[in-house]
Amino acid sequence: MEQYMRKYHQWLENNLLSESLKAELEAIANDPEEIKERFYKDLEFGTGGMRGIIGAGTNRINSLVVGRATQGLANDILSRETPYPKCVIAHDSRHQSKEFSEMAARVLAASGIKTYLFNDIRSTPLLSFAVRELTCDAGIVFTASHNPPEYNGYKVYGKEGCQLLPDESERLVSHIEALDFKDVQSFTYEEGIKNGLIVELDDTLDHLFYEKALSMRVRPDVDKNLKIVYTPLHGAGAIPVPTLLKAAGYKELHVVEEQLVADPNFTTAQYPNPEEEQALELAYNKGCEVDADMIIANDPDCDRVGVAVKSEEGEYQLLSGNQVGALLMNYLFEAHSENHTLPQNPYVVKTIVTSELGRDIATKYGAECFDTLTGFKFIGELMERYEVSKEKQYIFGYEESIGYTVGPYVRDKDAVTASLLIAEMAAYYKTKGMTLLTCLDHLYEEHGYYVEKLESLTMKGIAGQQKISEIMNYFRNATIDQIAGYKIIEKQDYLEGYNGLPPSNVLKFIMKDKSWFVLRPSGTEPKIKIYFSTVDSKYDQSQKKSNQIVHDVVTMIEKVDKGSV
Repeated sequence: MEQYMRKYHQWLENNLLSESLKAELEAIANDPEEIKERFYKDLEFGTGGMRGIIGAGTNRINSLVVGRATQGLANDILSRETPYPKCVIAHDSRHQSKEFSEMAARVLAASGIKTYLFNDIRSTPLLSFAVRELTCDAGIVFTASHNPPEYNGYKVYGKEGCQLLPDESERLVSHIEALDFKDVQSFTYEEGIKNGLIVELDDTLDHLFYEKALSMRVRPDVDKNLKIVYTPLHGAGAIPVPTLLKAAGYKELHVVEEQLVADPNFTTAQYPNPEEEQALELAYNKGCEVDADMIIANDPDCDRVGVAVKSEEGEYQLLSGNQVGALLMNYLFEAHSENHTLPQNPYVVKTIVTSELGRDIATKYGAECFDTLTGFKFIGELMERYEVSKEKQYIFGYEESIGYTVGPYVRDKDAVTASLLIAEMAAYYKTKGMTLLTCLDHLYEEHGYYVEKLESLTMKGIAGQQKISEIMNYFRNATIDQIAGYKIIEKQDYLEGYNGLPPSNVLKFIMKDKSWFVLRPSGTEPKIKIYFSTVDSKYDQSQKKSNQIVHDVVTMIEKVDKGSV
């Protein structure tokens, strides 16, 4: 009998299997391909933890998978012999997020680990803040970020408040893999509450977080004559972001009422990704209705920010993460310089797939710019290192996928604080007769016209995983001297580590004129991602160059996919 079939039958016999999961498995008894898809592997930890389709099976996310992962986490915490081990758990609005968070709390409690549990939906940045504020050994948040409704996820945080680094993740995985599903121990939720090992949190930490966020403003007295449309896309931003904007004095705040509802089906935005125009359709309509200056949108766990600005033509233009990151960085440096509050040895952090425009801006203000691998945990790691050493002072960290962190009290993407600072930035430039679009043009005129693009190719299942491997192997081993007529001067292979960064299955090709492209398999989705960046003194030339390079790289990938190279 195949291994996946053995796992299938073992699950059917597991006493911890709920009736609904058992019925789901029994319904596929005569479908060996579906059984294989669900059991051919365990759900893996990637750059953003463990994420998958909700359902029965080891390659799905469900109460058994959550229980086993949490037992592994409990064993990992206990192996460190911490005198009074503690963990904090948060969840978003997704299907079964609350049930999963209670399951995790029950398992941790049964291992004697005191567990703080938010009693309702909370943002991911608040969870990162809570880990540090409550001096916990770990944190868990249940979310699948911007994925479709059928997904959920399990993200683990270390005591520094950032997601687990590779060595920590490997240690946790080894603890998990040592367990069978029947090894999971748990209290009832009521038992955990009664013996004080499960503690339900009120809104005290929320208010502490608001105070920290408000303290990050660099021009708090700016004229708030700014019309903002805000949407949380049915997620965790519904309370904190409007609360902060109102506390800061923005009276012309218009929320998309239909999307304030915590709806796990994301009924009005089937793909709740604020990077995508379709997710903002209702916000655009609201913006036109109230003549808003800008639109701010968050993904369901409120760690990312989408920003759209009204153009001269009266239409809303969605900005990329590279653009908002550059604007926000420039705004912070500009304000700190004006206020004489720029610290000694300032630094910023971005990822290797993020635009070099950020480095240009940091250099202008005498700040150091560090690159990290994709994944905000690496930015959090650097923040922790320099907070301990005091050698350098943190200003800003960001990545191209609309994630930003301004305050050092959060070690992950923080859309709550970033939304507040983005509003302040727009309000300030409005007093100067400028929009964020005109500010962006000024940055391009000064530093060069950067054009960034992303191609994501979905390749599902076992066959897709093999295809992604073949594509990476081809680009890793082939001799590629030029793309679209542009000379490649360097290939950076991160598989064994590169330039002090940890190993990762990433390839970066750099051209003579500083343009580049990167290939990276996603750590959380069945995709291979290809990032592109071109730069030129003229916008049209940069755009033309980008189109040519994207076309040639994608064509090459298609040939590999078809086996014709």
